[in-house]
Amino acid sequence: MIKNIILDFGDVFINLDKEVVFREIPKWGGTGFTTDLWALNETYEVGGISSEEFVRELQSAFPKASADEIIATWNAMLLDFPEERLEFIENLAQENHFRLFLLSNTNALHIPHVEQLMGTQRYLRFKNSFEQFYLSHEIHLRKPNAEIFHFVLEENGLLANETFFVDDTQENTEAAQKLGIRTWNLQVGQEDILQLKSKLKDVLSST
Repeated sequence: MIKNIILDFGDVFINLDKEVVFREIPKWGGTGFTTDLWALNETYEVGGISSEEFVRELQSAFPKASADEIIATWNAMLLDFPEERLEFIENLAQENHFRLFLLSNTNALHIPHVEQLMGTQRYLRFKNSFEQFYLSHEIHLRKPNAEIFHFVLEENGLLANETFFVDDTQENTEAAQKLGIRTWNLQVGQEDILQLKSKLKDVLSST
């Protein structure tokens, strides 16, 4: 029996353009994201460095880009949040059949921008639909590391086999599966979080 649902944010609720940074890099005189820059991003996502340090490091890698250009491009990956998805999670919360948790790899630049895009009232409607709202840069853990799933389970007294995790990244759902959490690797553009209840039925009928 599923009692708990853990949900990702990007490309599950809010639409993303994950390629926008890579399209801009050639304009900044670069050829791509190096291993060091990927590591920098992961450090930033767990709150290991400040936004100012993060932008400064990117400026060092791409000297043709100003700090404002980097911030604007970094936030440009955040697109729209369809109203039907917001209403869906609100209704799910009101039904009170499941304990709901948000678990997102994100950063200190993105969240204020999301609130600005959505409007504070809509953002709070979304946030208040969850029992806990876990952002990687605040809890200093990120997916797909097992520690982040252990943290959510243990802090809230959840059993893995009673928990369902939704994420658009296969690496993340595979990590959760290894701990006994049942999962849905949502295929962006082909599936939508609005299908959650039917996916739950599929999972339950296959066990």
